[in-house]
Amino acid sequence: MHEPMRKSWLAVLLILPLALGACRDSGKLFELSGRLMVFNYREAKITYVMTLDPIEPIGEGQVAVTTFENPAGGASLVIRQKLFPGHKKVTIESPPLECVVRDRSYKVGIRIERQDGTLLQAIDTTMISSQDQNMLPDRPLVVGPGYQPNPELAGHADGRLPGGRGVTCPAA
Repeated sequence: MHEPMRKSWLAVLLILPLALGACRDSGKLFELSGRLMVFNYREAKITYVMTLDPIEPIGEGQVAVTTFENPAGGASLVIRQKLFPGHKKVTIESPPLECVVRDRSYKVGIRIERQDGTLLQAIDTTMISSQDQNMLPDRPLVVGPGYQPNPELAGHADGRLPGGRGVTCPAA
């Protein structure tokens, strides 16, 4: 091989890892690693739960602002959660939900921001429940630190009350 050709190949071999490394930098700070709808029968509640895996170390002052579609209709549910450097996973959980319908898609948006509100990453996903809300009791089955039976359900061993959950859900 001629000397100029050898130098050209050497230059390509030295530059290639840098170029590939630059391609790998997608600007993603987190990867969505888990998402599910949690039905807690004992507490009679449903929540969205998601986990994020940091691709890079979490920066000081970062927050996750998560917007959940509200199955009951109306305004979206929004939470703002501080992220802590050094954490290996981030768990995001919604407030309790009402009116969840089986096999319906619900939108969730996660914005990773700096403390000043500057957007660092946006993650959009959907959540789908494999169950309807009506499989839960109308009130928590137990209350208090000793898990005493809920007095509201006295005489209603199936957990169903005449007025139901007290929520009017939108038509499907």
